[in-house]
Amino acid sequence: MSEDPFATFDAAYVLGALSPEDRQRFEEHLRTCDRCAASVRELAGLPGLLARVDAPAVPPELAAPPPDLLPSVLRRVRRGRRIRLAVTSASAALAVSACVALAVVASAPPPAPPPSVAMTALGEFPVRADARLDAFAWGTQVDMSCSYTGGRSGGEYLLVAIARDGSETELATWKAVPDNTARIVIGTALKTPDLTALEVRLASGLPLLRLTL
Repeated sequence: MSEDPFATFDAAYVLGALSPEDRQRFEEHLRTCDRCAASVRELAGLPGLLARVDAPAVPPELAAPPPDLLPSVLRRVRRGRRIRLAVTSASAALAVSACVALAVVASAPPPAPPPSVAMTALGEFPVRADARLDAFAWGTQVDMSCSYTGGRSGGEYLLVAIARDGSETELATWKAVPDNTARIVIGTALKTPDLTALEVRLASGLPLLRLTL
């Protein structure tokens, strides 16, 4: 790839040091060269930097700028450009990393709840149920589905929690309806480790189903 013949025109253009012919050629080149156009934009403040240089303490007609002044200012401007580009690139990389991390966190599935467990029948009864226990800081949540599977009439049922010390707590009551599933979600202050069993009973107290914990 041939070197851009206008690569060194940027500073002279900004300082107004190009001949009219070279200035016209360079301005036509700027319309199609993004790199030179960006360089001119970066050097736009160069005249201001030069204007802040202390004036020499000699008559103006005898004063001449140090021969290394323009190269020194150009090096300062171009060094600042490289630093800005490096900071921009680093910021973009950090932003991409943050987005990737966010995508990984967002795509992680939530922990699956414990599965429901079928309660054990304690005899030949026309009822079945599945229950799941979720532990919380305040106690235990019981999520149960209960179906009545026999005849056209149902019965009244109780859900009872049995603690390890033998005490019993009635959690819920409901009436079974044929061909219908009752969903019971109820909480108890009893901690999961303190429970020994759940039972579905008739209103008379007869145990029908049991989940041993």
